[in-house]
Amino acid sequence: MYLLIVLTPLISSLIVISSGRYLTPNGSMLLTTSCIFFNFLMSCVAFYEVALSQSPVYIKVFSWLNCEMLDFSWGFLFDSLTVIMLVIVNCVSCVVHTYSMDYMEADPHKARFFFVLIFIYFFYACISNS
Repeated sequence: MYLLIVLTPLISSLIVISSGRYLTPNGSMLLTTSCIFFNFLMSCVAFYEVALSQSPVYIKVFSWLNCEMLDFSWGFLFDSLTVIMLVIVNCVSCVVHTYSMDYMEADPHKARFFFVLIFIYFFYACISNS
């Protein structure tokens, strides 16, 4: 569930950029906004599990260097501060995406705009959790 919070924006941005013509601009707008709303709901669940239940989660993705007493690994740490920031950032991103739906109504390049918006959000989610 925790990796879904990080990977869902990447998956939706790849869907938008690869099938933007078939998805239509309104479809890409709806896909990215629903992805952000889904992330907001998942971050609320993560907030309950991590912050309120006081059980931080570390997900180890892979190890770069591992010798006897030295271990460099890449992973995601979900502690209280991280999930609080996830809830705040996801809430603000959801509001921004909802506002942008109306703001970009007449623009012919909606798909490109929403791709860039969710791609920037993906990188923020990666940086704040690693």
